[in-house]
Amino acid sequence: MRILLTGAAGAVATALRPRLARPGRVLRLADVLPVAAGRSGEETILADLTDESAMAEAMNGVEAVVHLGGLSREHPWADILRVNVHGTQVLLEAARRENVRQVVLVGSHHAAGFHPRPDAPDDLSPRPDTYYGFSKAAMEALGRLYHDRFAMNVVAIRLGSCSERPRDVRALSTWLSHDDCARLVEASLTARGFHLVWGVSANTRRWWSLDAARALGYAPRDDAELHAPRLLAEFGEPDLTDPVQHLVGGAFCVRDLGVSW
Repeated sequence: MRILLTGAAGAVATALRPRLARPGRVLRLADVLPVAAGRSGEETILADLTDESAMAEAMNGVEAVVHLGGLSREHPWADILRVNVHGTQVLLEAARRENVRQVVLVGSHHAAGFHPRPDAPDDLSPRPDTYYGFSKAAMEALGRLYHDRFAMNVVAIRLGSCSERPRDVRALSTWLSHDDCARLVEASLTARGFHLVWGVSANTRRWWSLDAARALGYAPRDDAELHAPRLLAEFGEPDLTDPVQHLVGGAFCVRDLGVSW
């Protein structure tokens, strides 16, 4: 099985690479930046998401796609539209032309950032907090379109705070460990149909439902609560009147719109 991994130079993709390695599986690592193939079963390709010919080449011979490419923070509207929205459409169209049946779109909880944080169901409607968040909502909609039009199997993941360990008190709720991220992607690679799921570990303080992800076979093992004593001692209990703590999108809801950071 050959899997195209876009955004392969990024932090999440770098963490996933060894965790997705399997005998008989090839990871094709694509990015606009050079990526070194560091282990057996990896191959690399330079490809810009917005370049149709480059994406067609990257998709050649691929059986599945894990899409992590694009701008990962807020940027001016024109950049977000070109890279994250148009780039996703170019990727999906290349996959359709190559008859790739399995696509995992790794999006963001910022697609629903302006919702209050508690009790978020799997089908929480889009409510983006930034142009970046809008682009992730658009990614979800494009994935649904390509499923409905072409019967492509698509899983759209609203990624939480994916890191080696939670970095602040908010992440006690939103954290997705690297190991659990790999478990969720692995489950998504065999899912049939269209699915919208939250990308989060089995955190005691979790805000988001895991029902849809568990239905795919995702079995998270990590809990940010192990890090709670250290983080609460450093930062204190959260002020729930602060939008950074009260809203799903956190600080993205209060930063300047369209300004890179």
